[in-house]
Amino acid sequence: MNILILGAGAIGSLFGALLSKKNNVLLVGRTPHVHAIKENGLKIKGRTNLTVKIPAEDSIDKVTTSPDLLILTVKSYDTEPAIKQAKKIINDDAMILSLQNGLDNTAKIEKIVNRKNIVAGVTTHGVFFSRSGVIKHTGKGKTILGELDGKKSERLKHITSVFNEANIETTISTDIIKEIWTKAIINSSINPLTTFLQCKNGYLLENLLLENIVEKICMESTMIANKEGIRLSYQDIYKKTREVIQNTSENYSSMLQSFKRGKKTEIESINGRIVDIGRKHGIEPLMNEILVYLVKSTCEVL
Repeated sequence: MNILILGAGAIGSLFGALLSKKNNVLLVGRTPHVHAIKENGLKIKGRTNLTVKIPAEDSIDKVTTSPDLLILTVKSYDTEPAIKQAKKIINDDAMILSLQNGLDNTAKIEKIVNRKNIVAGVTTHGVFFSRSGVIKHTGKGKTILGELDGKKSERLKHITSVFNEANIETTISTDIIKEIWTKAIINSSINPLTTFLQCKNGYLLENLLLENIVEKICMESTMIANKEGIRLSYQDIYKKTREVIQNTSENYSSMLQSFKRGKKTEIESINGRIVDIGRKHGIEPLMNEILVYLVKSTCEVL
């Protein structure tokens, strides 16, 4: 399969390295990372240890062939410009897989390309950008893919098979929107707090006050999801959130990693979207609103 990974940062580089064993993979990422890959190969360390020679470019404008599968791993705020740039090489049969954080990525993508081309997914792999050319895989996770209409299509089965053959444990969901909401609520409860406090994930369960705050965020976000027609149980979400914190206790959240590198965070596509949806349904999303304010003010001050 010809696969283009647009936004080859941490997760994009990990998936690209694994998929490159049996597929033709091209990475598109930032210039320093691409230069390091071209010179020394892409190095994955931690739970996965390998170095692969893999084609990489620092601009979509340098890509001339149409991929069978475009995996989008850019930050949510870059979704629209990335798809606009990629549109010229996307043919009618190409599949576009959004493997991103946030609640609004598929809506952004379908402004630019036909909805029928879009597939969505979530992953729980722990990974961070160590330095240009080097990715640290801190925790193996699971990946879930789904069609936006919930069907188990043949193309979806094919992508899932390709992922599993690359040792990316992957399953199919008939309700991928629910999976996206689940991950977003978990992220909404962990990422902003760890960014504001500049702490590892595990610290949130070492402090009773923070543990109670995490629970309240889960409760509020789940209530808003339910109003949006997403049937989720607050008790299940809170349990999963605690499990994620425990399993990634030594990790820094992706939002905190972005903050530490002086990059823009995805707060608007996670907590910000929950705030907007809550207000649409007449709910005052106090916890999420506070978190958006805290993260934004922290980034502005520091």
